[in-house]
Amino acid sequence: MLKLGVDFGLSNTDGVLVENNTIVANRMIETGPASAEALDAVLQSLGVRSAELGAIASTGGLSRYLPDTFEGLPIHKIGEAQAAGRGALALSGLSEALVVSAGTGTAMIAARGNEAWHFTGSAVGGGTLLGLSQLLLGTTDPLEVARLAALGNPSGVDSTLVDVIGGGIGHLPPDATAVNFGRLVDGISPSREDLAAGLVTLVGQVIAMVAINAAKAAGLPQIVIVGHLPDLEPIRQAFERVWYFYQIEPRPLIPVLAGWATAYGAALCAG
Repeated sequence: MLKLGVDFGLSNTDGVLVENNTIVANRMIETGPASAEALDAVLQSLGVRSAELGAIASTGGLSRYLPDTFEGLPIHKIGEAQAAGRGALALSGLSEALVVSAGTGTAMIAARGNEAWHFTGSAVGGGTLLGLSQLLLGTTDPLEVARLAALGNPSGVDSTLVDVIGGGIGHLPPDATAVNFGRLVDGISPSREDLAAGLVTLVGQVIAMVAINAAKAAGLPQIVIVGHLPDLEPIRQAFERVWYFYQIEPRPLIPVLAGWATAYGAALCAG
């Protein structure tokens, strides 16, 4: 049976086609709020007709306000935490994990088997990165921000431990961040590249640190990160620096197709 899973996010809409519990097609498009018209746009982007589907499942983006049926098919409305948790475990091949759904904001979900619930989260996410990028860099293009960040050095805007206390502390090296954007207090004029690197570091560090503490509090040894924010390589690198500095084992996972985990999970929850 071919199933459609759709995740209506604040920024984009993710759609997947699932057959035999496997993703066979996926697209990310801009549709606006959840609606029958938006569902039709997702189907068109995937090149499939509703008559070919056995089920439709939606989540996120006020999808609860969708009609109960679409062209004769019932719409299964799945809670976002349940969808993200189910999809993340399926993509990673794990039976339990602390799932970090890093999108416009960041939700952290305790997922065990077929059960998942919102555990904690942070208002810091991709929306934070792009909002601050608009103010500081004059762009909301995530690929431009990533390009600039890859050319920059966060130490151009961040105070490091060696700046503040003269060296490392505990297992943190001297070049670890002590104060995000702390050097700007001195009135320096940083490059756009260093500003972008500092922004990526700030967002990545906040998400990673909350995830570490949430996983410990939930009693879950493995962290799985999904959502489209990790599509940006500098964000992945910011995560990796935190895992390295804090010696996190097992290393958190970012599965293939992480950006479509929630839409995938919604389809799996549809039965």
